[in-house]
Amino acid sequence: MAIGECVSSMEPKSSSPPRHIAIIMDGNGRWAQARGRLRIEGHRAGAKAVQSVVETAARCGVEVLTLYSFSTENWSRPKAEISALMTLFEEYMTSERDRMVDQGIRYKRLGRREGMPTGVLGLSDRLEAETAHGKSMTLQIAINYGSRQEITDAARRLAIDVAMGRLNPDNIDEDALSARMLTADVPDPDLIIRTGGEARLSNFLLWQSSYAELVVQDELWPDFDADAFFRALQEYDQRPRRLGGTTSR
Repeated sequence: MAIGECVSSMEPKSSSPPRHIAIIMDGNGRWAQARGRLRIEGHRAGAKAVQSVVETAARCGVEVLTLYSFSTENWSRPKAEISALMTLFEEYMTSERDRMVDQGIRYKRLGRREGMPTGVLGLSDRLEAETAHGKSMTLQIAINYGSRQEITDAARRLAIDVAMGRLNPDNIDEDALSARMLTADVPDPDLIIRTGGEARLSNFLLWQSSYAELVVQDELWPDFDADAFFRALQEYDQRPRRLGGTTSR
């Protein structure tokens, strides 16, 4: 489905949506604080926004949607909040399993396994296996993810391959490193959306986002809806993508 079909009132220049959209979901805590509620209530409201944006992206023909939900730095948060977040992950993966299977959405978790609760890992592994043949869209959820750590791990894999004689050092190039990243089987993001008004990547997909367009929106994540998603698509669609050289459209 083209952007114009998603947003009938707009007149986009392109005929198709970004292949890969990544979202930094920021503002759950501020949303709750502004309403005098506990932070976990903001995370619960944010989980509902996840369901909405996944459905919208799939309807618009997006090939890959990546959501930044829990970074390696987030372990410094209060233990009670972390525990509640992990429970939310489990609830989401359980409740959305049938929907993903029915709609052909392939689920994939990005992030290190070390330090993750076994319950979350077990449900995540099962969901990956049960949706592995989905063709409509790939949903990547970054949990216990940090881009610098991902790049470090990929470099370590390169070093091991060289040490084992499987790779000639002269053949190490960008493609060799990209092939060892967690996102090796999907295209790099075309568009990164960040909610909550902050304009930084926060250790998210640093390698993959070299030429991505960044759209910052003031809405806090629980308030992010289809209209906000469409506005981000429209802003992306109006930008000339030079990719370091001539304009691509």
